[in-house]
Amino acid sequence: MEKLVTLLALLLYFGLVFGEISNKCVFPAIYNFGDSNSDTGGKSAAFRQVPPPNGLTFFGSPMGRVCDGRLIIDLIADRLELQYLSPYLDSVMANFRNGANFATAGSSILPGGYSPFSLEVQISQFLQFKKRTILLSDLSIPNNSKWSSSKVNIANPQDFSKALYTFDIGQNDLSYGFQHTHEAQVRASIPLIIDNFTQAIHQLYYEGAVNFWIHNTGPIGCLPYSVIDYPLKPQGLDGIGCIENQNKVAREFNEQLKDRILHLRAELPRAAFTYVDIYSAKYQLISSAKEQGFGDPLKFCCGWYNNGSEVACGQTAIVNGTEHGKACSDPTKYISWDGIHYTDAANVWLAKSILNGSFSDPPVPIEQSCSHSSTRV
Repeated sequence: MEKLVTLLALLLYFGLVFGEISNKCVFPAIYNFGDSNSDTGGKSAAFRQVPPPNGLTFFGSPMGRVCDGRLIIDLIADRLELQYLSPYLDSVMANFRNGANFATAGSSILPGGYSPFSLEVQISQFLQFKKRTILLSDLSIPNNSKWSSSKVNIANPQDFSKALYTFDIGQNDLSYGFQHTHEAQVRASIPLIIDNFTQAIHQLYYEGAVNFWIHNTGPIGCLPYSVIDYPLKPQGLDGIGCIENQNKVAREFNEQLKDRILHLRAELPRAAFTYVDIYSAKYQLISSAKEQGFGDPLKFCCGWYNNGSEVACGQTAIVNGTEHGKACSDPTKYISWDGIHYTDAANVWLAKSILNGSFSDPPVPIEQSCSHSSTRV
């Protein structure tokens, strides 16, 4: 009897193991669209290089990221055993074998705002990228030709339909609205923002994309940059010191985004949509900062803001006899890097929290977030 129980236990174990493996998705590439939360060097390549001390903690030097190290998109690539994504706009040492990154800092879903690289532009860039990749792949180039090396770092055309398409964008639509209009106008703009996002998804779907990993927008009312000069303090703040009305609008945006994704699942039946509640993950981290080994979540490591005065991270200035702007000595104790962006340590915590499916709808790990029409092992 004991041997039978042992045998059954072994069979169950191997069944679970091999069943899990058989459901694992194979993502040969990632195509990412977004803003500074996932920009691995797009804005730096297009305009001005991100200065030190950005990148110092993990890379040892600036690597185009507005962070002291890795972003969540880097940790997604790590999890899927893919190389870090080269920015589409980067002309130096770019490698697109495992995908490309179209995100640029300041980007929004709607045109205008902080950056010219809206989601519409990013989608247009992808369409051109795909078309040129296929054309180049179809060329018959002799191995000894001076052009033969041009194929080494391009994408495999067959990977476009198997790739994971990731999105982290929308925060700047709300932030720019709060900065230049009023709360009621920001709220009224949400349906149009969601419509434009939906149009982008449809374009990619009709290009063969079927695997979508979509982050909602984070708690913008918890960004130290916003809280520091908020004129209604302490009124208007929630229990952990975040601006409640800004977070309320962010949650409304997220509700409409989630509802639209439900409709997209019905409209685009071949696709798999994973909605990632990054808002809740970030809010949980901020509200339990000390328990997670961080300091005050509303303080930041690099740069300085006070009563409208600003010293950007990477710069220093003497204000009233005191030098401001230098980075802290230990970024691992901070959630916020520069008052707007998260530190490498915070991004590692967030990635561990979301990649196992705990904050996802459906609640599956990223390795199982592909369409049934995609390749599995």
